[in-house]
Amino acid sequence: QVQLVESGGGSVQAGGSLRLSCAASGYTYSRYCMGWFRQAPGKEREGVAIIYTGGGSTYYADSVKGRFTISQDNAKKTLYLQMNSLKPEDTAMYYCAASYCMFSYCHCLPSREYNYWGQGTQVTVSS
Repeated sequence: QVQLVESGGGSVQAGGSLRLSCAASGYTYSRYCMGWFRQAPGKEREGVAIIYTGGGSTYYADSVKGRFTISQDNAKKTLYLQMNSLKPEDTAMYYCAASYCMFSYCHCLPSREYNYWGQGTQVTVSS
């Protein structure tokens, strides 16, 4: 059974940093698109950063480019999101998600169907 468990959310002031973690279990970690999505109250869910676990492909939303960095530790089956220079508009519930790549390589985008989701971790940035 696939499980994704997020941690690391919290409250910070604008300009601060947080690192989110997503621990994956229950499946072979390689050949997945794994990423971070966020949803603020009254807004649509947004793909923030996505990585192909087999290596070589990352996606960032324009709103976070240069501030957020997605990374992974394959041995630990853990996905990370380093968030720097946080802004109040980054306030949202952040979710980890995974989508199996049936080919030898996938260009991972938010538009894919993500079959597995974590429970979410709240990030609040105050001005």
